[in-house]
Amino acid sequence: MGAAGKISRESAYDLVEYSDFEKITIADYNEDAGMGVVKWLDDPRVDFVKIDVNDFQSAVASIKGYDLAMDGTTISLNDRSTACIAAAGVHGINLNGCGAEWEFDRQFSDNGKICIPGVGMTPGTTNLMTRQAADQLDTVDTIRISHGAFRPVAFSPAIAETTRVEYDPDLPSRVVYENGKFIQVPPFARPMEIELPPPFGTHTQYIIPHAETMTLPKSLADKQIQLIEVRGTWPPDNMALIRSLYDWGFMRNDKIEIDGIQIGIMDAIAGYLLQSKEGQNTALYGYALHVEVTGIRKGKKYRHILTHTHPASDGSVTGWEKLRAYTRCVGIPMSIGAQMIASGQIHGSGVVAPELALEPSAVFKELARRGILIHEKIEEISSQEA
Repeated sequence: MGAAGKISRESAYDLVEYSDFEKITIADYNEDAGMGVVKWLDDPRVDFVKIDVNDFQSAVASIKGYDLAMDGTTISLNDRSTACIAAAGVHGINLNGCGAEWEFDRQFSDNGKICIPGVGMTPGTTNLMTRQAADQLDTVDTIRISHGAFRPVAFSPAIAETTRVEYDPDLPSRVVYENGKFIQVPPFARPMEIELPPPFGTHTQYIIPHAETMTLPKSLADKQIQLIEVRGTWPPDNMALIRSLYDWGFMRNDKIEIDGIQIGIMDAIAGYLLQSKEGQNTALYGYALHVEVTGIRKGKKYRHILTHTHPASDGSVTGWEKLRAYTRCVGIPMSIGAQMIASGQIHGSGVVAPELALEPSAVFKELARRGILIHEKIEEISSQEA
């Protein structure tokens, strides 16, 4: 669903390359773009169906009969898309994990199905990297999840929407987990210098609203976690733009009137960026994850640092050129998760967080087959440093 988009089509591409599904349907509201994806995939198993999740009955009828629905629609649609998947009585998996998926837990459970929300790079792969570290510790003190998403600021409507939502000044879900409580913080809170793997370098990162902050305290409740912070950054030019928009009040998306027509100012800016060369290009493409977990094992304190790398975006590796180095990173984990659901390599029913539904080592092995590598460094923390 939403597979005409630049990210979700990569999930479908991965299914074509690696899965043994008998039928793979590209479902999207945009028929021309969806048929373009079918032609691009060039596989006899692939077809197209037009779907509109706002038309509930029709969408449910379209989904019924499939084994699984992969949901690549935007955050603002995830409440409706998940409702359709639950009503159709099939397994579900999505990219965002930041919507109303948890409201449908009983419905998926009663149907004996699973829905795994947020199986991309972050959330998703970062959840599994965190669990990989936490499983090796008796107790966990801090979890700091960071990422660098090196892509144009508005290469698609969904990405433009994500940019606006994450820096909405009043967003209630921009929280940290600290001493057993969720604490709301403003945009650009708690800056920290994060060293990402080459070629991305060190960047100042800020707290962002992400599903990991909400699911990990429950999933790892036995680890006595004291602090969870999730940060992120985009290319420096993007961050400079967002900071200026925030400082000048644009991120409130106040309504303005032009020639008798009212429009949200950020909606107007997003429309411009979607149609401008500046909004569609960036100097460096790709994705970089950085997860730091500290805790105690057998009376000693340790730090686990996990990072990830992928093939270069400079054209030296076919299929990973420029933007595809970013979109493939995001889209591939959802495909891997879908294939694991289909083959029974999952835990639980209902709506289940990625770190509980999937085994980190199994997912990392599949990522490695695609050239996406997870690296882990473990070091003992001295009493002076602690």
